[in-house]
Amino acid sequence: MIVGTAGHIDHGKTTLVRALTGVDTDRLPEEKKRGISIELGYAYLDARDDARIGFIDVPGHERLVHTMVAGASGIDFALLLVAADDGPMPQTLEHLAVLSLLGVARGAVAVTKADRAPPERVQAVCEQAAALLQGTPLQGAPVLPVSAASGAGVDALRALLFDAARADHADADTDADARAFRLALDRGFTLEGTGTVVTGTIHAGRVQVGDELILLPAGPAPGQLRVRVRSLHAQNRPVTQAHAGQRCAVALAGVPRDVVARGQWLCAPEVALASARIDATLTLWRGEARALRSGTPVHVHLGAASVPGTVAVLDGDSLAPGATGRVQLVLRAPVGAWHGERVLLRDASASRTLAGGSVLDPFAPARYRRTPQRLAELDALARPTVAERLRALLSVAPHGVDLARFAAAQGLHGGAAALRLDDTALTHAGHALGAAQAEVFAGTTLAALARFHEQQPDELGPDAARLRRLAAPRLPPPLWQGLLQHMEGEQRLLLRGACVHLPEHGAQLSASEQRIAQKVAPALAQAGFEGAWARDLARDAQESEPLMRATLARLARRGELHQVVKDLYYPPASMARLAALARQVGAAHDGVVLAAQFRDATGLGRKRAIQVLEHFDRIGLTRRIGDEHRLRLDSALFLDPVP
Repeated sequence: MIVGTAGHIDHGKTTLVRALTGVDTDRLPEEKKRGISIELGYAYLDARDDARIGFIDVPGHERLVHTMVAGASGIDFALLLVAADDGPMPQTLEHLAVLSLLGVARGAVAVTKADRAPPERVQAVCEQAAALLQGTPLQGAPVLPVSAASGAGVDALRALLFDAARADHADADTDADARAFRLALDRGFTLEGTGTVVTGTIHAGRVQVGDELILLPAGPAPGQLRVRVRSLHAQNRPVTQAHAGQRCAVALAGVPRDVVARGQWLCAPEVALASARIDATLTLWRGEARALRSGTPVHVHLGAASVPGTVAVLDGDSLAPGATGRVQLVLRAPVGAWHGERVLLRDASASRTLAGGSVLDPFAPARYRRTPQRLAELDALARPTVAERLRALLSVAPHGVDLARFAAAQGLHGGAAALRLDDTALTHAGHALGAAQAEVFAGTTLAALARFHEQQPDELGPDAARLRRLAAPRLPPPLWQGLLQHMEGEQRLLLRGACVHLPEHGAQLSASEQRIAQKVAPALAQAGFEGAWARDLARDAQESEPLMRATLARLARRGELHQVVKDLYYPPASMARLAALARQVGAAHDGVVLAAQFRDATGLGRKRAIQVLEHFDRIGLTRRIGDEHRLRLDSALFLDPVP
């Protein structure tokens, strides 16, 4: 269990921690000289059942609240100190606001320096402290008078902490193994013979010696640095494994000291992310005089990081004091953020605490952030469990869910493999689409195919990439491939190579058509890049022109021939060789297939070369832009071996 002190400067936080643990947390010469805490201090107390309580002693000066927040973000139990001779003071109130807005619901109040005030004064301050807790998550917490100097009440406070630690152990997170490791760095230093060491509170998961982790963000850009754990200390003891809820020192192999800083995270590779745009749910502190409006500049505290940013209120125009709503935080620099991570806002001058809450989505969109669709997605992400969040998100996400991205945002150990999906969802290549959305896209796909067949009756059908542009341009390609495969399995459409068509469009050949197809096959193959005209094929095969045209058109609809212009046909092998030459020409000219170069590469005349390129435009191998034919990078036409 991690205990964090809080309270006004000179109310005895460091002295009380020393009385409880025997450790002086003021370690800096400046702290010794001035008699105040400037940096975070740490101490440990052995409890029953071989458990250890870690203490984070925070500064009480108003100018050091940002340091206090860095320590408070990972505590389990708050110890709010109020001096009996002073009573509640300004930083008492602000520290209480910080604890409340961070959602710290377990704690106690220690009325310190009880030996310096008469009993009635001590009692009055105890009552004042209890009154301050009303309406906060700490409401009803024990209030104990203590004196570090005389030792009065210290044993009672220590016993209370032992009981809390035992309860904390009994209530330990049962799904700790389901959460990937992440640690918020609040200190980094170098030890001779050990190298770079970072310390912080483990927010989730487990780590052991030898693990490979990610340090992020590693520098001014949202970069990442892969590191290896050389050794571990948890709760100030050497260990081979550490877990959530412990103070931990991690020695990193081969990492220069100058790349680590307070505010970074160490995390498992599968959940490594850093974002400068975060959607969160926030509560504006009840003591604020004004509403929180969009565009307000703030300091955002997340983990041990403090980053300037601005607020965009998503529910209405503003957030009233004491009210809870959803906002988007736009940061000047990326930070590590995961669903449920606590976030705190202070004003632009860092003089007072404004609001606090938790992260909903670290992958917040820059556009359409207030649309009903996006707000429905945020409603889904507010559900209590990962399984419920995924189920609800699939029911409202119009273009499906990237499962690896979702698992990373949720901080799940094992990534997408740890997710449990509804059997009705369409899944493919690490993506999932809700059943209702899949049916909608199936309908638009069939309609787009029907229109294509009506407009291009002599073509087998569009290639899959072109059909996606016609029917579902915003659907991720993996889900599109999964949808086509699912629909083919239901025989709602057919896939032939890269082309897609309706089952009825590729009808069976009659006996006479099969006979004619066999007769003209050699002539079509010998025609090469020039192609064969229907009238010439009819003459050479001694068949009627109407029957020949009908047969060739049926073969084209089946994908067994290509009709470049009316009555001019090519077999797939010839067209595949022409497509390969087009790709070669395009590769040499930044994706542009120039008519002159294509003519020279194929040996065709200019007119025929242009006719072939226009056919490629129609079927989706290239795209006509002005006078240019540009290769479509997503087209898979003619890449498969010719049957």
